[in-house]
Amino acid sequence: MKDVDDLSMFAPSGPPPIPQEFEKLKHMEAFSEAMFNRIVSIQEKDHAAWDETKPFAERIKDIPLHALIFSNPDRDPVEFANTIAPFYPLRGEMQQIAHCVRQVAENPVVCDLHAGNGFIGSLLAREGVKVVGLRDPTAKPNQIANFYDADKYTLKEQAVAAIDFEFDVAFSAWMPSGQNLTPEIVKHKPKLIVFFYTEHTDEVNNVPQTGTPEAFTALPENYALIAEWSITRPKDCLHEVWEELTPSIEEVRHIKIYANTPWQDIDLGKGLEPAEPYDWETELDMVLTALNAKAHLRSQGFPV
Repeated sequence: MKDVDDLSMFAPSGPPPIPQEFEKLKHMEAFSEAMFNRIVSIQEKDHAAWDETKPFAERIKDIPLHALIFSNPDRDPVEFANTIAPFYPLRGEMQQIAHCVRQVAENPVVCDLHAGNGFIGSLLAREGVKVVGLRDPTAKPNQIANFYDADKYTLKEQAVAAIDFEFDVAFSAWMPSGQNLTPEIVKHKPKLIVFFYTEHTDEVNNVPQTGTPEAFTALPENYALIAEWSITRPKDCLHEVWEELTPSIEEVRHIKIYANTPWQDIDLGKGLEPAEPYDWETELDMVLTALNAKAHLRSQGFPV
């Protein structure tokens, strides 16, 4: 992706004035250099994310978006799950979920059902709710095995079928492929059930990447869908902007919140003040801006 200042090369008279929303791309060269340094830091294991002795706040600082789209090049997929996590979470959605959680009990407990290394659940816990994560002892570990906030998040080595404590909210982020654990979840009569999933199918094994289709739709009639949204990661989103980076498929991540009968009228927090985004969201914003800028220029006939 060329700097916006360089776009005059595409026509003798130069392109039309750049819309204000693309002004940040004038700093693309410096931004790109810093971003590539962050990517290298993760890949060479110099980044604090790899150091389990450091505080969680330090470990998540400056994590590049690349590290939440791709796993490390040295990861053995036979032995390990994703290096950090299977998707990039957004601060706003964690804030909204926590807002919903706080309404269902005085001191609500969230059960993070597929905790992995605890990364996703810890981000939710940092929004001020108690989260207990379950790590199935039989599950493939993340390449960074433990990545949770020990001050705010509790991790248990326990399968979903072996839950032996009470909780108010079930948080199911990336249900294991081909499994429908929803019947096990509803046995505990949670007040809310939050699903993060994708409908993408693993073409090698011909099974859903997360859960099964009915796991996220076939709930008992006392559970109503009270909120849903989707996050689309565009095809080749990094590669389209920086040719050196790896192509990627389009991925659509769905979020659904179901509520048991007494809690179906809770406030969904749609008017919440925006929270400070995670560091990787700064890169995401630049990526989406660059993609929009290229689409804009193409619509004007410039071959970018």
